[in-house]
Amino acid sequence: MYALFFADTGLSDVEISALFAIWSTVGVVAEVPTGALADRFSRRGALVAAGVCQALGYVLWTTLPGFAAFAVGFVLWGLGGALGSGALEALLYDGLAAVGAESHYARVNGWVTAAELLTDLPTALAATVLFATGGYQLAGWISVGCCLAAAGLAALLPEAPRGLDEDDGTTYFETLRAGVAEAVAQPAVRAGVVAVALISGLDAFEEYFPLIAAGWGVPTPYVPFAVLAIPLVGAAGAGLAGRANGLRPVTLGVLLAASAVLLGAAGLLARPEGLVAVAVFYGLYRLVLVVVDARLQERIGTDARATVTSVAGLGSEFACYAVYAAWAFGEVALVSGLILACAVALPLLLRVRIRSSARGSTP
Repeated sequence: MYALFFADTGLSDVEISALFAIWSTVGVVAEVPTGALADRFSRRGALVAAGVCQALGYVLWTTLPGFAAFAVGFVLWGLGGALGSGALEALLYDGLAAVGAESHYARVNGWVTAAELLTDLPTALAATVLFATGGYQLAGWISVGCCLAAAGLAALLPEAPRGLDEDDGTTYFETLRAGVAEAVAQPAVRAGVVAVALISGLDAFEEYFPLIAAGWGVPTPYVPFAVLAIPLVGAAGAGLAGRANGLRPVTLGVLLAASAVLLGAAGLLARPEGLVAVAVFYGLYRLVLVVVDARLQERIGTDARATVTSVAGLGSEFACYAVYAAWAFGEVALVSGLILACAVALPLLLRVRIRSSARGSTP
């Protein structure tokens, strides 16, 4: 409910978009350096730190509501997001590779994504009860506790041994350079990085779902329930990504284009029932996103996996700016046009082939 929290605090649409832009800016600055930290030291440790940073941000929002505190909170959340971005994918992929099961990455990561989205069901129920009981304050403190609990669970995750360790002489900057070099110099990896950046950046549109519901006539207390179907359908799409992993690039582009057209039609309707179309859009989008991420992970050939993935995350932060601008100037209609453009580019990027010489090297 934080977008509504900002609005009820008195922030304008421009100020809310500015906060989202601050969030993305922090990601631009911290994304790749934190990915290299995860590669050089610990992906698990990066995930723990991510939860703690987000919890601190929520503490500020809850105790000092206002634009300044919201901005600092987004700085902390942005740093936490950068720490987790790349580290989670690398931890999962290398963990599967350690037991010879890397071919299952799309399926398992789809389940991970689906589980993340399914948490919106108890969250929506809790948000309504907490808001009715103690307003934004109570919801904020419960959120702090959830973030700290997530950090504690992350500390229990196993981390597979890798080529980089404390005694091999590889420095942090060598790890950073190796990851960036692979992301930029290898054509297939570079194309995969761009594809992930474009598609994952579109998820910034999710921040506007509550505002869309409210703008289409849903009363504020019922907004959490009204948007509930969107992440549930998104979870279903992500859960099916393992089966869709063999789809051709053109087919993935067609699915994403169809979702864009459906979203645009919902924008023209601008009624509460249009949220059903938004949910279907999000399901197709999430399926494509998981598959595209899997195609990138298959192409990475060094131990700097989190760094390479973070380069894609950096690109997604720039793509977020396009979503924010599209919303500011044309709302749903312009955002759907942006998604359609990405759908056209996607098959071209995924067709770039892997060169065998790019595989198996280490930084």
